[in-house]
Amino acid sequence: MPMTEAAAMPRRHGRLRFWIAIVASLAGIAVLCSLGAWQLERLAWKEDLIASIEARRHAEPLPLATLEQRFAETADVEYVPMRAEGRFLHEGARYFLTTFDGNAGWNLYEPLQLADGRLLYVNRGFVPYALKDPAAREEKADGNVVVTGLARNPVSERPPSAPDNDPVQNVFFWRNLSDMTKGLALPDGAGFLPFFLDAGPSPRADGYPMGGTTIVDLPNSHLSYAVTWFGLALALAAMLGSFLVRSWRGPHAGGEEATTAEG
Repeated sequence: MPMTEAAAMPRRHGRLRFWIAIVASLAGIAVLCSLGAWQLERLAWKEDLIASIEARRHAEPLPLATLEQRFAETADVEYVPMRAEGRFLHEGARYFLTTFDGNAGWNLYEPLQLADGRLLYVNRGFVPYALKDPAAREEKADGNVVVTGLARNPVSERPPSAPDNDPVQNVFFWRNLSDMTKGLALPDGAGFLPFFLDAGPSPRADGYPMGGTTIVDLPNSHLSYAVTWFGLALALAAMLGSFLVRSWRGPHAGGEEATTAEG
């Protein structure tokens, strides 16, 4: 007996939903696999970056002129060992809230005036919270000094988790040269170099500021992200397989029951 249009409608809708589910599942698997592959590419890139930084960190310190040329060409001198010579202008001190070995304190940044009059902000190292006042510290670098340490790139945008800098209270949270120079009386014709220098360990291990506290932290979670995406793709593929098996068994099971009933 021919099937009426009304009776055929549910079957057509069922087939449409079946194919929509298959296409959507295959598209989802493709997207998840592409995300996993992208994370593997990022993993290779991050491992190369970490290896490059480790290699440059242990190289011989470069003179300031070489760092200037490299920054002009690449805008990247992050963690490159360098040395600079000049005298500190203590009146330009800027304090960055930080912790070191579980203790609250400050990273002390001071301008280093070079022989040609230009300035370079140097992170001289950690100062305990109670020793922010220079009068409370015995150590003070006067006269001409040579500073060796790691160059650091400028930070142009505030990190999402960092509060705004407060130049008025001399409390800083991220390296923004514009904020750091607000209210600073610069020597005539002096200008700042666009990068920074993190000083290495100071000769006096018990003196403050304590240099050599730079933390090189490059998170590398790309492998776990890749495993997550591929795992989700595998789970979706298993669900699709189960759906196809159930869809195939349904009509066949119905046909077997009908045959049995007729017998």
